[in-house]
Amino acid sequence: MSAMTLVTSGELAQLNERSREIFRQIVESYLATGEPIGSRNISRLLPSTLSPASVRNVMQDLEMLGLVQAPHTSAGRMPTELGLRFFVDAMLEFGDLAAADRARIDAQVRASSRTLEGVLTEASTLLSGLSRGAGVVVTTKRDPRLKHLEFVRLEPTRALVVLVAEDGAVENRVVDIPLGLPTSALVEASNYLNARLRGRTLAELQVETQKELEAGRAELDTLTARVVADGLASWGGSGEGLPQQLIVRGQANLLEDLKAADDLERIRLLFADIEAKKDLIDLLGRAEAGDGVRIFIGSENKLFSLSGSSMIAAPFRDASQQIVGVLGVIGPTRLNYARVVPMVDYTARVVGRLLGG
Repeated sequence: MSAMTLVTSGELAQLNERSREIFRQIVESYLATGEPIGSRNISRLLPSTLSPASVRNVMQDLEMLGLVQAPHTSAGRMPTELGLRFFVDAMLEFGDLAAADRARIDAQVRASSRTLEGVLTEASTLLSGLSRGAGVVVTTKRDPRLKHLEFVRLEPTRALVVLVAEDGAVENRVVDIPLGLPTSALVEASNYLNARLRGRTLAELQVETQKELEAGRAELDTLTARVVADGLASWGGSGEGLPQQLIVRGQANLLEDLKAADDLERIRLLFADIEAKKDLIDLLGRAEAGDGVRIFIGSENKLFSLSGSSMIAAPFRDASQQIVGVLGVIGPTRLNYARVVPMVDYTARVVGRLLGG
């Protein structure tokens, strides 16, 4: 059984001040350089006089607890994933975001397109630039209020439906139509729905139209009524609104500052993780579990089990205070947590205020 499986929260909490300070120096050095640090260098950094031999003894104790490890044959130590989790949860102090960073986030997000997609694309690009990681955003439970709808015939049995939301977002969907359906029926179906959809969500439109069709109040011929009913059923799906949208920006940042061949392999695996969109969306969805920022480190989640990466994510809300998406940053486990956590939190709040009008 490994040392990591033996450690308990009580043992971590009982680390004395000297052990905590040496552990802090190991972690902060790793976050800054990505490299292990040796006892001689740590003894120079400590505020109190402590010999390299004494530092080595403490490092061995920390290793027995599973908090640090010696990579390969190095005499230095670096934190394990457990060590990083302990550091983030129990020792890291999150300060306020710098005024310059707050001003930049405010200005760039507010200057972006007023469409939801424009705002979120700018937010992910901004987070990528500020963190030097990959910025990610996923919108969830999105069911925007509609402005216009148009049917366009593609083939004898298929039509394109163009949905325009009040925020300017456009969604195209393909629906099946009866063979031989006249163009006039598509026009009639468009007119019927446009007369009822303005300001309504797709789910609300579906409920109202279904009631009219069932009660026989809709003045539509049989074929047109079928187009309306079948179209709404296929658009509404399972009632979850429009499909989830994933935006990823700044993956190239992850290729910077690679230190060894295994770093390159880690990034290759991370890119494969990001390409697995469903798993990434599922992971981002876990950040909806509560208010505030969530931190996922390495193999704590299956998505990053191979690449050993971290993600910092926070939910954002619409005008009715409903969670409508999650944004965050993906990077190596040596992300600058103290800076990125308040950055993600503030960006989520700015996006929420903008969506709230």
